[in-house]
Amino acid sequence: MNTPAKNRLPLGALLVDKGLITDDQLRIALLEQRRSGTPLGKLMVSLGFVSENVLREALSENLGHESVDLGRVIADLQAIRLIPKDLAKRLLILPIGLDEATQRLTVAMANPNNLVALDQLRLQTKDKFEIESLLAAESDIVRAIDQYYGFELSIDGILHEIETGEIDYTSLAQAEAEYSQPVVRLIDALLADAVTRGASDIHFEPEQSFVRIRYRIDGVLRQIRALHKTYWPAMVVRLKVLATMNIAETRAPQDGRISLTLSGRHLDFRVSAQPTTWGENIVLRILDRQKGLVPLDGLGLTEHNLDLLRLMIARPEGIILVTGPTGSGKTTTLYSILNHINSVDVNIMTLEDPVEYPLPMIRQTSVSEVSKMDFANGIRSMMRQDPDVILIGEVRDRETAEMAFRAAMTGHQVYSTLHTNSAIGALPRLLDIGVLPDVLSGNIIGIIAQRLVRTLCEFCKEAYEPDDFERRLLGMHGQHTAIYRAVGCPKCEEQGYKGRTTVMELLKLDADVDELISRRASMREIKHMAMSKGFRPIADDACRRVIAGQTSLEEITRVVDLTDRVS
Repeated sequence: MNTPAKNRLPLGALLVDKGLITDDQLRIALLEQRRSGTPLGKLMVSLGFVSENVLREALSENLGHESVDLGRVIADLQAIRLIPKDLAKRLLILPIGLDEATQRLTVAMANPNNLVALDQLRLQTKDKFEIESLLAAESDIVRAIDQYYGFELSIDGILHEIETGEIDYTSLAQAEAEYSQPVVRLIDALLADAVTRGASDIHFEPEQSFVRIRYRIDGVLRQIRALHKTYWPAMVVRLKVLATMNIAETRAPQDGRISLTLSGRHLDFRVSAQPTTWGENIVLRILDRQKGLVPLDGLGLTEHNLDLLRLMIARPEGIILVTGPTGSGKTTTLYSILNHINSVDVNIMTLEDPVEYPLPMIRQTSVSEVSKMDFANGIRSMMRQDPDVILIGEVRDRETAEMAFRAAMTGHQVYSTLHTNSAIGALPRLLDIGVLPDVLSGNIIGIIAQRLVRTLCEFCKEAYEPDDFERRLLGMHGQHTAIYRAVGCPKCEEQGYKGRTTVMELLKLDADVDELISRRASMREIKHMAMSKGFRPIADDACRRVIAGQTSLEEITRVVDLTDRVS
């Protein structure tokens, strides 16, 4: 039931009343609103004062409308077919449910009190259905519209236009009429398609007679398109213009960045161009803040590991290292930790190469060759800025490692990444770099090693009885529990997997382990000591996920070494 208008607070006053923003933040937003005319709710989100989910819940309570998180909803395709895409976009609505028995159509709306939009919906459906409106975030609605109505047809329409010279006016309208050049619309449609499908990277790869386009989805590359080579020169120019690169330079590598609003939210793309035999190879890394900022309890840790991580974070000084190969989610884990400890009474500073996700209240700096600032010089500078917590993008050399440990020894909490295969393997790696055992001992809080594994599609995964070897590999001694394997269905694009989760090992260093480090004990001794105190290797965590039905044995063997489990 709707809240009476006389009992409703203005949005700003409501957020202050709930303690979600301060009076100062409200004054800043109101001043910005007078200057730009942007709705206050949108401004609060863009300024980083509140998240869209928090804003949605506050509005839901104030307006008396039930809210819906579209990230957790699978829309009914019968409902989608009732409302054309152009009408859904114009009214900012998403049909999500149709109950033919009760003749009820459920829609998500950015403003459920928009009577004009509701009237147009009734007109479109010829008043056949009772309409139930739920409150949803505007960007979620736009993203969901793109997801359910699809980009594939617009890409095909643009390609048809390029190949034949015939303009597909339907496709033109879908891709925004102001784009007069089909190549401009093609690049935008491909970027939007990649975001909609949850890709982390887009590869444009020229061959002798064609251009291959691949997306990295859930950590695995998938070929999406193959276009004629004549398209490529114009596509390169468009990508370089977007990334503010030098379009005349074709023989040297270049880096750039693109900032666009796609699917209703702001996205950044890190762009790399590399000269190859058949032309410039271009790879875009999609930096999605919504995916990059995961709550600490959303990382998929076991209860024991989550408690251990919180204990490590609570220690006031020392260094915490996150290890793993490229693309194993190290940055996401570090950002989750920083977001967890971020508050007005803590000064957090970061030194990154480059800054991937801007975070409110955190002072973030990019390492830059232009300003001649490397990690070691950057740490020296940050130490004069009165930091409590320091994040160093990566420990690459002796000088950076020494400065990081110096910061930890002078009462700071330091976070960084290191390229090693295991948590215990980080110790000989640091010794190899040149850090003295006496410096390592007592200054490392803990080391996290992690990988990302694909999770099985809930709609098509298939149970089967593991054989004796598989049971032994998984540590299922005497157990006869079924495990699952990937099959493939339309919901997961025939991959058998949908989404990824983290598998981790956490090594918390204590006095006994520190003593072994100080006398340069072998990795075997350190591992034996750590396991006697509850340390569990990453393979154990991976096998736990297989037994729980979250992923498959085939998937964990792709990313985790299980050879030690075969006796």
